[in-house]
Amino acid sequence: MKKKTLALVAFAALFAASCLGPNKAFNGVHEWNQDFSENRWANEGVFLVCTIIPVYSIAYLVDIVVLNSIEWWGGENPMDS
Repeated sequence: MKKKTLALVAFAALFAASCLGPNKAFNGVHEWNQDFSENRWANEGVFLVCTIIPVYSIAYLVDIVVLNSIEWWGGENPMDS
């Protein structure tokens, strides 16, 4: 039990020490959705499709786990290139 608690605390500390980055991949998907059409109903339809097929969730997860970690450790966001 003691080892599981220690592992849980170490795991939580690893992710609690992260930074909050600019989330450029998620924001890129969001901006693409806003600029998709002049018709707000079409944009809502695209939003719903991107939510049901987890495009937003995947973009956000990639931002948090991969891109923000690379930026924090390396100092440069790969989306800036």
